[in-house]
Amino acid sequence: MLYDVGLRISYAYAALTLPGRQLLRVLPADLPGVQQLHTYDLAIDPPPDERNDFSDFWGNSVIYLAFRAPTEELAYTLTARVARFEPALALDLSIPVSAMPQALAQHRGLDRDSPHHFVTRSPLVDPVAPTTDYALSCLAPGMAAAEAVVAIGGALNADMTFDPEATEVDTPFADAFTQRRGVCQDFTHIMIACLRGIGIPAGYVSGYLRTRPPAGQPRLEGTDAMHAWVRAWCGPDAGWVEYDPTNATMARADHLMIARGRDYGDVAPVKGILKTTGAQDSSQAVDVVPVD
Repeated sequence: MLYDVGLRISYAYAALTLPGRQLLRVLPADLPGVQQLHTYDLAIDPPPDERNDFSDFWGNSVIYLAFRAPTEELAYTLTARVARFEPALALDLSIPVSAMPQALAQHRGLDRDSPHHFVTRSPLVDPVAPTTDYALSCLAPGMAAAEAVVAIGGALNADMTFDPEATEVDTPFADAFTQRRGVCQDFTHIMIACLRGIGIPAGYVSGYLRTRPPAGQPRLEGTDAMHAWVRAWCGPDAGWVEYDPTNATMARADHLMIARGRDYGDVAPVKGILKTTGAQDSSQAVDVVPVD
């Protein structure tokens, strides 16, 4: 499936900013056999004084920007054309959950896809008793890792309410789990904690999601937001699988990947410092449009 993606992130500051630096992770990834970035254009207003494009440890595209002139507004506008290939149906080659400790002990290497980076706590996700107990309650004897991923993700989808007003970007995942409300970031962090708590390595995926309006209703431009879902390591033969707990589905051709990491902190779309005083307002709008 071919898509045109549009993103606009804007900031308005109550006072002029001082010099600062930003890291952007907003470009759709280029992954052989999975996703292909055809073209993109990123407009930055005001233009930065420095720019450097590089890949981080996890293989994500990162754009480094430095601003020296003061400003009261800042906007990033991305347009991109990207192809996302439908994942092929495959046999479940995942190992039993009970066999995961032995599989991890036998795994060698600490490259970016090594499951060892994703099995214990990370800065924003620390497996705790409530999420671990919840995950254990979803398991059946002898359950395979991929089955556990679907069972836990489906249970969270059923038990939690999607509520954009319930949390902020810095709300701890444990608070969102306690109130059973939140957005895709919360669903994803909670599921990661659940999986790590039972020994399944799990990480965070940021991306864009094609949304479909109700039948007979027009599609509204710019009303979408960036999305998040989970990737989990299910053994040496199965490798990594991706599951979207917000929508209770495996990640498929509607899920356009931007970046992968341990949690949101590794993949935040805008990260950095611009010093200022007073309040600031920010907005984000996303369009994902299939190309006929």
